[in-house]
Amino acid sequence: MTEPFERHNIARLTLATLAVAMLGACAGLPPPGEAASLASVPVAAPPPQWQAALPHSGQLTDLARWWQQFDDPLLTQLIAAAQAVSPTLATAQSRIAQARAARVSAGAALGPAVNASASASRGRQDLSLPLGSSASAGLQAVWELDLFGGNAAGRDAAQNRLAGAEASWHDARVSVAAEVAGAYVGLRACEAQLVQTQLDARSRAETARLTELAAKAGFQAPANAALARASAAQGSSLLTQQRAQCDLGVKSLVALTGLAEPALRSQLAAGSAQLPKPAQIVITSVPAEALAQRPDLFSAAREVLAASADLSQSQAQRYPRIVLNGSIGAARFSSGATTLDGTIWSLGPVSVSLPLFDGGARHANVEAARARYVAASVNYAARLRTAVREVEEALVALQSTAARGSDALVATEGFAASYRATDARFRGGLASLFELEDARRSAVQAQSALIELQRERVAAWISLYRALGGGWVADEAAAVAAIQD
Repeated sequence: MTEPFERHNIARLTLATLAVAMLGACAGLPPPGEAASLASVPVAAPPPQWQAALPHSGQLTDLARWWQQFDDPLLTQLIAAAQAVSPTLATAQSRIAQARAARVSAGAALGPAVNASASASRGRQDLSLPLGSSASAGLQAVWELDLFGGNAAGRDAAQNRLAGAEASWHDARVSVAAEVAGAYVGLRACEAQLVQTQLDARSRAETARLTELAAKAGFQAPANAALARASAAQGSSLLTQQRAQCDLGVKSLVALTGLAEPALRSQLAAGSAQLPKPAQIVITSVPAEALAQRPDLFSAAREVLAASADLSQSQAQRYPRIVLNGSIGAARFSSGATTLDGTIWSLGPVSVSLPLFDGGARHANVEAARARYVAASVNYAARLRTAVREVEEALVALQSTAARGSDALVATEGFAASYRATDARFRGGLASLFELEDARRSAVQAQSALIELQRERVAAWISLYRALGGGWVADEAAAVAAIQD
């Protein structure tokens, strides 16, 4: 009879260790309950070190207050505004309140329930008694003895779900911050592209004007004038398209932050076309330490513990229940000149209920709880694998953007110099319009690629911040303090 609960305790100890160490080595989770009814649930372990190259030799740092390390205070303000109006955060806060209420309810089942009552009446209670008045007041208590640990398991499940809900609130904050930062960086990159598109459009228009004058004077062929006009029209079209994309970016930030669009545009104007630069955060080469910051993994581990406790509780419901009742109170009876008062009390009855036949309902509840436990364990393992993949992908992106940065800069400077030289030759009649347009196209493409690379690199840092959990640590006291702030 005690074997299921011994297995439950072993599972809880194992999973608690895994939640803190984030699976530093391969481990399996034996499910509670009968050993022959379910195979052990495999849990994936992270690799001993990251396979992707680590920036800055993989030194440790604190990711807390990471957004303040950007050189753009507006980004921090936008993130704060978005978190204040986020429905995701509101839902997560509601889940914390519900989980806290469930924990209180589950904890109350371990103690006695006490009710107060009072009554008064007048009449003849019996033919042998005279007419009289009676009054009473007292307390009644009911207490279920938790001999098989079912109520304690229910309390543990509720406590773990509360901790998981608090962790999910932090995860929602990280998600909202990363989403706003990504949209903001995308907008600033769009503005930088818009500046380059404006310069290109003006250059095309000036070339078209000069070519048109030269054609009218007979120094340029009409075909060259037509080509210059087409190029100017294309530049104008690209400029209109780029402006529309930037407007969409502003509206996306309006939707995320809840700010009025005129006010937001006014704030954005100061740093137009300037991409924010994050501090060069670094991470550890030990995956367990980095992943320990992820609130979604902490929440998933807590759900496994809660599911294990649910299984123990459903198993305990198959055993006898013992309920103790008792009461104490004061009573008074008066009839004419006679008055009787005193204390009345009772201890009992002690009721014992033994489930004999329920059509298989309790057994079905156990199997359902066991299935939820298996699902929670598999989900935890899957989230761990996803976390490793996300960190690896962010590291690959950082390594790639760093490796391409110098080449992109050289290419941009080279194509810009080539365009300036070709433009000078064209104005002197030593280069054709086709050569000028080819040089212009190469210079614009190189500048656009450099801006996109800068955006990609900042986005990779944001992805790494998100993959490492935003600097959050699994500390319940800190979580409660953060929620109250």
